[in-house]
Order: sequence, then C-alpha cells, then structure tokens
Amino acid sequence: MKVLLINGSPRPKGCTYTALSEIAKVLEMERIETEIFQVGSKPIRGCTACKSCTTLDRCIFDDDPVNIALEKVKDFDGFVFGSPVHYGGASGHIKSLLDRMFYASRDSFANKPGTAIVSCRRAGATAALDQLNKYLTGCGMPVVSSQYWNMVHGNTPDEVREDLEGMQTMRTLGRNMAWLLKCIQAGKEAGIR
Repeated sequence: MKVLLINGSPRPKGCTYTALSEIAKVLEMERIETEIFQVGSKPIRGCTACKSCTTLDRCIFDDDPVNIALEKVKDFDGFVFGSPVHYGGASGHIKSLLDRMFYASRDSFANKPGTAIVSCRRAGATAALDQLNKYLTGCGMPVVSSQYWNMVHGNTPDEVREDLEGMQTMRTLGRNMAWLLKCIQAGKEAGIR
C-alpha cells in the first residue's frame, strides 16, 4: 500500500511539509509506503476548460507538474493534499493542480481514501480545509478524518512542531488512513468489490 502526500506550499520544507512529514512517519510505522510530492514551488496554470483532457486522459498542458502527478495517481492507494492558508483559502498552487487533476482523471481517485490538511499562522484554516475536502467528496473518495480538524498552527516549522494538538491530530490522521487502507485491502481479499 502506498500514500501520496502532495505539498501545495511554495516552501518545500515549510509548515505544510512539517505536518505532512508527521503523517508520513506514522504511515511508514504502519508499513505503508509514502511519497511527499512538492508542487508549490513552480508555477501551475489554471484550468482553461478546453476539455481536451476528456479524450486524452491527461491535461493538454505539459509544462507543469499536473501530468506528472496524474501519472503517480495510478500507483497510489491513498492521498493527502496539504496546503498553507492564503487569504482564508487553499494556495493557488494546490487549487490549480487539483482543478486540473480531478477534471482530467476523476475516476482515478474514486474509492481511494483521501484527506486534506492545512497549515496557518492563525486563522482561515477551516475555510481552506472545506475548500480542499470538496475535491474528495466530489469524486467518491472516502474522506479520512482525525480527532479534530486537520490543521496545524505556526509561522515556522519549529512553531508547527510546538503545536502539540495539531501534531497529535496529524498522527491520528496517519493512523486512521492506515486503518482504512488495511480495511479496504481486507475487503478486497475477501472478495468485496
């Protein structure tokens, strides 16, 4: 089993990465492979609604990480989408990426567990989290939850690590993702489609 954690922050080793890394540690302890895929440090164009992807099963634009991410989706069983909070919403990078990925290949995500996490200094986290969760529910992904809303607070990675409740929420989220993936695998082995 494998989980792809997508970092939609422009800072490759920043606050969002710190939260994703905590989830990855727990998944790896549960013997689930992980990969953190950085997308937020290069420009990602928005969807132009050209609909070329409906016949190509990929985005027609090949100059950013969208098609690379779409290729990865096929090899992963679960997903964590991470974003910093920008003006009360998800980052433009993750929004552009998910708009195009989910439009081009929504069936690739169906029935695969997913979750979203956000990091912020102080406020806007619930709105950003709600924005990201809509991608998951819009294509039939079982949404993995934690013990509280999937967010961490801090202005630096060190401050995020000091957010004890937020980091505990990330660890619980990792355990819940592992549990659901193992349940799905057990169901498949028992002949449940």
